[in-house]
Amino acid sequence: MLDIRAIREDPERFRAGLARRNMADAVDELLAADERRRSLTARVEELRAEQNRASKQIGKAQGEEKQKLIAAVAEVSKEIQKLEPQLADAEAELNALLARVPNVPHESAPDGFTEEDAVEVRRHGQPTTFDFEPKDHAALGELLGVLDTERGARTSGSRFVYLLGDIVQVQFALLRHALDVLVDKGFTPVIPPVLVREEAMYGSGFLPTDEVNIYVTQPDELYLVGTSEVSLAAFHMNEILDERDLPIRYAGYSTCFRREAGSYGKDLGGMFRVHQFDKVEMFSFARPEDSWDEHEFMVGIEEQIVGNLELPYRVVNIAAGDLGSAAAKKYDIEVWLPGQNRYRELTSCSNYVDYGARRAQTRVRRKAGAIEVLHTLNGTATAIGRTIIAILENGQQADGSVALPKVLHQFLPEGLRELRPRAG
Repeated sequence: MLDIRAIREDPERFRAGLARRNMADAVDELLAADERRRSLTARVEELRAEQNRASKQIGKAQGEEKQKLIAAVAEVSKEIQKLEPQLADAEAELNALLARVPNVPHESAPDGFTEEDAVEVRRHGQPTTFDFEPKDHAALGELLGVLDTERGARTSGSRFVYLLGDIVQVQFALLRHALDVLVDKGFTPVIPPVLVREEAMYGSGFLPTDEVNIYVTQPDELYLVGTSEVSLAAFHMNEILDERDLPIRYAGYSTCFRREAGSYGKDLGGMFRVHQFDKVEMFSFARPEDSWDEHEFMVGIEEQIVGNLELPYRVVNIAAGDLGSAAAKKYDIEVWLPGQNRYRELTSCSNYVDYGARRAQTRVRRKAGAIEVLHTLNGTATAIGRTIIAILENGQQADGSVALPKVLHQFLPEGLRELRPRAG
């Protein structure tokens, strides 16, 4: 969440920033709620001080003076009892507003509110071309016998899929490849919990604004994560980290779950937009002065992984009004999909600056002893399902087979260098 003290000190900066998200009015709401809370806090503290002074005097007083002091303390206590619930309500109101107000976009995030407003930063490779009519991944998956959406729907409903046979080997080769790159870059591999408590969802910025897309179990009231970012952010929740240990980098592998509310009828075929998927997620706890360099470092890792797979891609800088609520800036890597004849999002990388860490109360102790909120960043190292789509569509050959990227060969069974159509 945003720092209410910073808003109070420089409201115009926040108005200008939030106007880029069409939320400039939120600053006035926050300041009004903050003023009410501060006014009530000051009055309650004043009354408590008065109560303490009078209580000390009662012990020294006698007779009528003592009775007057007792009566005065009783009146003060009544007013405190009246104001304390109002103060609690004011604090709750301010916290609820802060929880729903998004981060301020970084100045380098372009203006705009849609996917089309993103700005291309760079491009690697050229869109794949063929001397035959290419198929999309759904048709290839059926031809190869490696994807079964019909049985997935029969078992679990729409947007679920079975992965079968050699494509499972490809999935774990993608995992091994990503982990090799990440460990070499200083990331600690993690297999995190995928069921988390409400405070973990809140601390990572997914509650309350993304509640519509989150699965929750009853009666346990545990939430299924839509990304291991949630569990990794919670790993150091309510902790103070030593400056000498930063950056701390984790690579989490997990199954993820997303309701995809509002996307019905969009990308319904195949496995591009599903409710259950697997990915390797990067997460970094960094010093505030290092986080923008860390952001570029993590994007570079994403590019290395996609580039190793010989996939044509481009990097885009997401528009301010299209950012997730916690992000100050986000890059997407979009991969070329011949089946759709366009670039589609494969991975993303965001700098949350201090927004997420303030919610999770994750802080850093400086060398001189000062304690402050640190910065957090996250990025998808490998979105396995979408990467499989890209490999199928870009690696397809005229006979229906699919050539597998050379970098994966070392992680695949001997002789598995391409996927071939099933017999019959």
